[in-house]
Amino acid sequence: MLKINETLAIDEDEITLRFVRASGPGGQNVNKVSTAVELRFDVWNSPTLPEPVRARLARLAGRRLTQEGVLILLAERFRTQERNRADAQDRLVELIRKAAEPPPPPRKKTRPTLASKKRRLESKTRRAVVKAGRGRPGGED
Repeated sequence: MLKINETLAIDEDEITLRFVRASGPGGQNVNKVSTAVELRFDVWNSPTLPEPVRARLARLAGRRLTQEGVLILLAERFRTQERNRADAQDRLVELIRKAAEPPPPPRKKTRPTLASKKRRLESKTRRAVVKAGRGRPGGED
């Protein structure tokens, strides 16, 4: 089980891992060993995800979500399968954890108070007086 938070955990049977050849560091070894990990997780058909989390996860996944609702993560940062597997699973957990957070409540519009409007206008007036005094001294002709 992959623990997401206190109330949510995903069974590892829902995740499919496939090992492919990676680009990047590894020298000649990169052409022989399949170290990159392609993680697949079916978001739409997952029995453990609640519907609101599923919807937010689909939105967060963006292009990584296929038309069939499968989330695909490719991990190839490291030179070993084990580290790439752990990296892909960590990224999946972090993505689901972010989707599990409820969105913040919408902002309520407020109007400025009369006192705050007066303070703003008074400060503008004071500033205008300061700036008016910065001109060239105007001598009487």
